[in-house]
Amino acid sequence: MRRLGYLLREALTNIRLNRTTTLVAVATTAFTLACFGVFLLLYLNLRGMVGSLQDDIKVIVYLQDNLTAQGVTALQHQIKAEPEVLSLTYLSKAQALADFHAQFPDESHLLEGLGENPLPASFVVTLVPKFRSSDAVQRWSDRLRSVPGVAQVQYSREWIENLAVVIGYLELAAVAVGTVLSAASVTIIANTIRLTVYARRDEIEIMRLIGATGAFIKTPYLLEGSVLGALGAGLALLLLKGGFELFIDQLGPTGRFLGIETGFRFFPAHISFLMVLAGLVLGFLGSFVSLFGFGKVRS
Repeated sequence: MRRLGYLLREALTNIRLNRTTTLVAVATTAFTLACFGVFLLLYLNLRGMVGSLQDDIKVIVYLQDNLTAQGVTALQHQIKAEPEVLSLTYLSKAQALADFHAQFPDESHLLEGLGENPLPASFVVTLVPKFRSSDAVQRWSDRLRSVPGVAQVQYSREWIENLAVVIGYLELAAVAVGTVLSAASVTIIANTIRLTVYARRDEIEIMRLIGATGAFIKTPYLLEGSVLGALGAGLALLLLKGGFELFIDQLGPTGRFLGIETGFRFFPAHISFLMVLAGLVLGFLGSFVSLFGFGKVRS
């Protein structure tokens, strides 16, 4: 414990004695992580919005007109028992006609000359989330078309495929941006630690001559880098929170009217914690890279 306390004091001393480089490292790390945080915040919110849009995807199962009431009930139970089905709503011919009049009042006259109601009864099916991919919906729909009593099955296949493509691109972009900015953070902190080590090279050489191990010499600098990374991540979170609140405030009544304001969310607590942890790890890696390449500090 005494040795650990000494190492921590050394790390804090390095930070205090090198205020300028410390401030530069924390500020640049915060800016770098804030840039990544903006993208991550946008990605998470868009991911949530896409997920909510996927929840609205429905499969419409149109029934044959000659299907009896008992046949409708039996078919409803059969479809509802499918593992892919989350919920099912029956829409009668009369309800379909009423919905058409409500949604298209100007075109209602088109059905008046037909005499009887031409709109079929249907089931509006919501699928289980894991079966909402384009391929899964297509396989289930193709199988359902062969069921007696089913006239047609329709769903927005193109819409589902587009959503899948959007999510895929967002995930690839998240990995690419995260990799580039993480490398930038490691480089910034590595350069800061390298300057600190260079400034104290004489002291380090004396420690080596009196028998200090490489691990004992390196540990304060590894701790220093970890602290700088965590401080930079914390500052990045503060900047992101301030910018997020300003953005929501600027939306004002327009955002509330369009429903955008309620759709945006800041990082939950566990994501914020992971960002600070990521900053700490990046700082540690930056220190490790710096010390690994510094010939004066070796075991």
